[in-house]
Amino acid sequence: MEFNILVFCYLIGSVTFILGLKMLSNPATARKGNLVAAAGMAIAILGTIFLYEEGGVKLGNYGWIFSALVIGSVIGTLMAKRVQMTAMPEMVSLFNGMGGACAALISVIEFRHLMHGYDAATYASNGSSYFSSLDGTTMLIIFLGLIIGSVSFSGSMVAWGKLNGKLKDFAFPGQHIINLVILVLNLAIATFVIVARPEETPLFFYAIIVLSLLYGLFFVLPIGGADMPVVISLLNSFTGVAAACGGFLYDNKVMLTGGILVGAAGTLLTMLMCKAMNRSLSNVLIGSFGGGNAAAGAGPQGGTYKEISLSDAAVVMGYANKVMIVPGYGLAVAQAQHICHELEKALEAKGVEVKYAIHPVAGRMPGHMNVLLAEADVSYEKLLEMEVANEEFKTSDVVLILGANDVVNPAAKSDPSSPIYGMPILEVEQAKHVIVNKRSMKPGYAGIENQLFFQPKTSMLFGDAKKALQDLLAEIRSI
Repeated sequence: MEFNILVFCYLIGSVTFILGLKMLSNPATARKGNLVAAAGMAIAILGTIFLYEEGGVKLGNYGWIFSALVIGSVIGTLMAKRVQMTAMPEMVSLFNGMGGACAALISVIEFRHLMHGYDAATYASNGSSYFSSLDGTTMLIIFLGLIIGSVSFSGSMVAWGKLNGKLKDFAFPGQHIINLVILVLNLAIATFVIVARPEETPLFFYAIIVLSLLYGLFFVLPIGGADMPVVISLLNSFTGVAAACGGFLYDNKVMLTGGILVGAAGTLLTMLMCKAMNRSLSNVLIGSFGGGNAAAGAGPQGGTYKEISLSDAAVVMGYANKVMIVPGYGLAVAQAQHICHELEKALEAKGVEVKYAIHPVAGRMPGHMNVLLAEADVSYEKLLEMEVANEEFKTSDVVLILGANDVVNPAAKSDPSSPIYGMPILEVEQAKHVIVNKRSMKPGYAGIENQLFFQPKTSMLFGDAKKALQDLLAEIRSI
């Protein structure tokens, strides 16, 4: 009877994972989707702790289990509550890396169980390896979980370091060749062990761990800043696949379902990110686009730009019919999302139509701008995806760009020599006026000069986004 109850708990968990993932596809239901999936996970965990048994023996060790649950819950809750929106991408990378580490540890533990489950002396007396009778499928899943989980862990840690500024893009001549050699060597060792089952299997096993961690390190280090949203999605899919391997090893349906869902969703999101940047995944991983050594000549050298005063900007926006706001990472850095919402309400009070244009890769991770604006209670209906926003620009009087750079750079359409050439962008230049708020004229995260800043329609409003918006709001209210 208890086993049937446990199966029912796993069924509930699997269904809530699917429902939660579906609800995450819409900003209006995303928060509820998270809670639904979390509730399903809680049911599955508690069911496993209290109902799982094998050979008539239950788990036990409740003190260790609940101590770990309490410590992890407290740490996770505190980190989630204290994290700023600017630090959200690196926290996602950090937590994703922890998931990869857990999946790799499962493989380590199960491998050790297999080792201790065989009597070396008995097999030695027969002149054979005591690894020779291990199940090949189980060994394959163990190695897959180990390799993918280790790569996800070390790669996510590097992504975390790069996103919070502790690590810089780093590449040396021939690094991609070395990466390929490490990967091929790793797979070759794993294949050899699975097929030949040598006596040195434990030594090879731990060599695979080292090579996998090294590959994850070298894999992410050279990838440039503009490609980090793609890398985060890819690493997330890696963690899901590694978790699914753990579910296979334990014959745990809910763990298998969750891992497959995360792996599939991460893979699809990676593909969508690549499509949004008009780049293949191989180009992202090998091209090292967006680092500090951006191609020279990506923008007009020595071009002239014009500034706009706060009062002039307030007049242009206050008497407009339609204003489009383009949020970027600069808005998140300044923590200006709330004052931006106040500006929106002040303009609407004057009869101005206000909408937001969201680029798929704006910010440091997929959906970063949506989460940022949702925190400020901006209506979901006002958040327009790129294709819809590009149609709206044609009828807009003013576009206010807040800290966005690469996603509005016309070089993506007009300059074949630019590293971002072919990447779909927000076509803000179609509006009557473009106001760009930036701290300075320095290039954006991709390190590429923006041609938009030098166009006749564009005016620069320099300063911190929060301070500039506060002053702009005061000017608009005084009109």
